[in-house]
Amino acid sequence: MLKKVKKVALTSLGCKVSQYDANALANLFEKRGYKIVNFSEEADIYVINTCTVTHLADRKSRQLIRRAKRKNPVSLVVVTGCYAQASPEEVKNIPEVDVIAGTRNLNQLVDLVEKLCREVPIETKYNLVRRFNFVQAYEELSVLSLSERTRAYVKIQEGCNNFCTYCIVPYARGPLRSRQPEKIIDEVTSLTQKGFKEIVLTGIHIGAYGRDLENQVNLTALLSFLVNIPNLKRIRLSSIEPQDVNLALIEFIATQPKICRHLHIPLQSGDNEILRSMGRRYNTSKYRKLVKLIREQINGVALTTDLIVGFPGETEQQFKNTYLFVREMAFSRLHVFKYSSRPGTLAATFPNQVEESVKKDRSEILIFLGKELAHSFALQHMGREVNVLVEEEAASFYPGCLKGLTDNYLTAIFPGSLELRGHIVKVKVKEVENNLLKGMII
Repeated sequence: MLKKVKKVALTSLGCKVSQYDANALANLFEKRGYKIVNFSEEADIYVINTCTVTHLADRKSRQLIRRAKRKNPVSLVVVTGCYAQASPEEVKNIPEVDVIAGTRNLNQLVDLVEKLCREVPIETKYNLVRRFNFVQAYEELSVLSLSERTRAYVKIQEGCNNFCTYCIVPYARGPLRSRQPEKIIDEVTSLTQKGFKEIVLTGIHIGAYGRDLENQVNLTALLSFLVNIPNLKRIRLSSIEPQDVNLALIEFIATQPKICRHLHIPLQSGDNEILRSMGRRYNTSKYRKLVKLIREQINGVALTTDLIVGFPGETEQQFKNTYLFVREMAFSRLHVFKYSSRPGTLAATFPNQVEESVKKDRSEILIFLGKELAHSFALQHMGREVNVLVEEEAASFYPGCLKGLTDNYLTAIFPGSLELRGHIVKVKVKEVENNLLKGMII
């Protein structure tokens, strides 16, 4: 199958963890001498790292699989990620698939691919998917970190033990496995030496980091190690569950200028009955107290959240409760999802499934509210000075301008030279357009 140039095209759907894994796979292939090409190009091997958080993610995964085979009918198509792990038989029945690899044993993938490339034609489908058990260790992959020019993502743990009733992720990613702190410190140190100024700590359940380790380290302790790394300017946390945000973590963030004043704390619903049905481990009263505490301790903090609309049995009044609670919390950004029934989860068996049209209407209402709240938060920065990590040139309708991100998760644009990319500059905010800060470098 492989002739002269061994070309591999990879693509990834879903969260930053999936993108991180795809980047690690690209690094494994590169180390074996393969050339990584864009997924739109013709390649000898296509790797589709899938997502299964919604039925739409499943559909997109299948579309990418078929697109790959159309691009090169004699290519080897490898399907990894959450969809492959959660539904291996369904993926196996897709005619274009040659290898199913899931979310485990990815270090073995290149060896298997090289074996298959010597077997022409391939007469059977190879399945590396194995079920999880609760004695798993974190699987270290050789990572050339996923980057967005100025920031890099570092994975600190895998898996989740929460089993919320709507969520397929624990079945697709397995139980909690924390990465050894020494490995994380080494990777962050290496990235800062390469010039990255901001590190984003990512994982499936980062607030539970360290609970499975013998050395009693937790997320706050890990952060206390990382803030001492020379030349590291920013540490940003990805999503963290409400029950994992404790006073020690809040106080540490408040006193450490390197840690971004941004917490993404999933709410999912603002109705207590729905929260119980979801299997969430808090109620609106506890969430309200947490938000109050965070804002008292961390000046100018951005609080963003996830919301699910149309959970089974959600009434108009319960949706209204969510709407009013979200407005009260004054989040700076909302990520709104329509409930998607996932086979194998408890919520998929619940009665009173909500009509798609109702989900759509409720989703649009919350998205509109989110835009209002984002604009309101941005307006609070009018006339202020903000520190911005310069990322890239702004869009063509802002000629001569640069774009970057504040530590509290606002996008700013301002005139400047692209030579500033990767530097943190101080910007005076002169104007706010929707949730976009416009200003001048001081």
